[in-house]
Amino acid sequence: MPMDMYVEEIISHYEHPHNKRKMEKSDADFKEDNPLCGDVLTMHIKVNDGKISDISFEGTGCAISQATASILTDHVKGMKIQEVKKIDYEKIKELIGIDPGPARLNCATLAIKTLNGAIFVYEHKKG
Repeated sequence: MPMDMYVEEIISHYEHPHNKRKMEKSDADFKEDNPLCGDVLTMHIKVNDGKISDISFEGTGCAISQATASILTDHVKGMKIQEVKKIDYEKIKELIGIDPGPARLNCATLAIKTLNGAIFVYEHKKG
């Protein structure tokens, strides 16, 4: 896919995000921010049988951080928690279709950091 199509996809997810909502009765929530640029995300997850059965996010920030949250929430829905925990920066780049470079690294990885925080909360709540 040409680079401009990836950029269009990011803008589309930024303007019309998937799974952007407050979740009632989630199993875990986690809020994270990027103090360097002001991006803020909160992830909400529901887990059934070790899988992410529902996920949503709330937040504000740049197109990269918000679009990545939208794309990531689509991607992980239905995945086993142990698989989600293996998602790294290379996978994020693959999902969003671009390498945002070192200047936008924190923007691109905020969603997975926040999701991993929610998973940590979930795992420690259940004992």
